[in-house]
Amino acid sequence: MLKIILTILLSTILSAEIYDGVAVVVKDKAITLLDIKDKMANDHIDQKIALDMLIRGKLEEIEIDKRKIVVSNSEIYDEIQTMARRNHMSISDLYDAVRDARGTTSTELKAKVKKRLQLKKLYRDITMGVLSEPNEDDIEQYYNLHKDSYKHPSAFKVIIYDSANKMLLQEKVDNPMFFSPEIATNEQTLPYARISPELASLLEKTPLNGFTPVIPNGKGGFMSFYIKEIKSAKDGGLESVRGEIINSIMEEKREIILKDYFARLRDNININIIRVPK
Repeated sequence: MLKIILTILLSTILSAEIYDGVAVVVKDKAITLLDIKDKMANDHIDQKIALDMLIRGKLEEIEIDKRKIVVSNSEIYDEIQTMARRNHMSISDLYDAVRDARGTTSTELKAKVKKRLQLKKLYRDITMGVLSEPNEDDIEQYYNLHKDSYKHPSAFKVIIYDSANKMLLQEKVDNPMFFSPEIATNEQTLPYARISPELASLLEKTPLNGFTPVIPNGKGGFMSFYIKEIKSAKDGGLESVRGEIINSIMEEKREIILKDYFARLRDNININIIRVPK
């Protein structure tokens, strides 16, 4: 009898502790106080935005379950392989880079890739038959309104620092006067149109006379780009960015459709707000 009473008491205490940490229940999915605080801290957003984003995430999970959206291991592997190829890395190098940059293990990366692929399939299902491509007037109007956004440097003059020793290379980035024979240098001019979008974005975010973060070089070593000169901005005209504009318009339309869909879903589903962080 004493064991039964103790078991019931312990179960009640544990349930109370779990319930005490819950802030919101979306149908049968819980959002905890810690979830909200972490979201606010990690994304640097206020409580309302964090809560709205977390509720949207739970609604997406509910829809994924309802529609029985499945992602196979081969799809996850193919996506990771594509990520590695896009960054000129092996899969092993990609795992190392993500772990070093974000502290994310390969298992955690696979889980994130799986979730992203599930969301991609979900969004495709929701927008199918509703999303239409823009016409010529839409494209021209969008370009004229966002013309400055499509200007970019014509080229970057850089010094590429390369080493098998990441610590030595980081020392060079932190202290430009540092010298080591284990660090190779190679000065190049990189035309914007001939480099990958990922590298272009990295170089654009790096200030003149500054170093990019140390990144894998795809050969088992590491590299950093020193921005020596940025060639003048170039506007290639509508035709040079037509594909980007279509993608931007489609993405905006897609988000409007999704936002409306999940707003209606939120209005018609049981959401119990228990408490929010103070």
